[in-house]
Amino acid sequence: MAIEDATVIITGGASGIGKGMAERFAAMGAAHVVVADVNLDGAKKVATAIGGTARQCDVTSDASVAALVNDTIADLGRIDYFFANAGVGAGGDITASDQLWDMAWKVNVMGPVLAARHVVPHMEAAGGGTFVITASAAGLNTGPVSFNYAVSKHAAIGVAEWLAINHGPTVNVQAICPTIVDTPMASEFGEVMFQPLSVDHVVDSVIAGLKTGAFIIAPNEQPMAMFQAKANDWDGFLNNLQQRVQGLKTD
Repeated sequence: MAIEDATVIITGGASGIGKGMAERFAAMGAAHVVVADVNLDGAKKVATAIGGTARQCDVTSDASVAALVNDTIADLGRIDYFFANAGVGAGGDITASDQLWDMAWKVNVMGPVLAARHVVPHMEAAGGGTFVITASAAGLNTGPVSFNYAVSKHAAIGVAEWLAINHGPTVNVQAICPTIVDTPMASEFGEVMFQPLSVDHVVDSVIAGLKTGAFIIAPNEQPMAMFQAKANDWDGFLNNLQQRVQGLKTD
């Protein structure tokens, strides 16, 4: 099913990529957009502007995610697209605290896991659907970004891949893998190798990726080229990144 006339849920929908997708999907004629966020006031602001529904959801809570899914099905009858978009930077290096690791893992990894637990069976019973995880280029190629962020985003891609293998093609599973995006989270990463992407550019790429159904939605080409280089020569990939990181440290 195309976005037009579809029922869509977006977690982390109060800001950033989630807000951009909510606005675009509504403009494209989605039947209903559910803007879910732990920040209910922010979700209400977006939902009111687009004629959608706001729901408070803590993606680290199974009960909260279950309520989001079950209430949406009860009210709207179906879920055609689910975007497990909520994420945290949880910036830190090798000294990152247990609390930062726990936050990154619960939001970036277990958030999509809990969503899949409740959404995927509904989609399979309905005969199909699309489940999309907002991961990161840092989950394809580890670079000079936060330790816990990079590791959790690698795991998020692993979640998407496992779901695609075990529940596709009935449920089409995709992973969005942008580099740094011009959102409030970008400030957590400091010096980076790529210029921040605009939210509009990322959303354009998501729309194109939904049409093709490709597993990885990559808003810019460099990370995929780096991923291919890593597959062909992992040691060379590491050596190149080590040199680039050292260059960033000395600039």
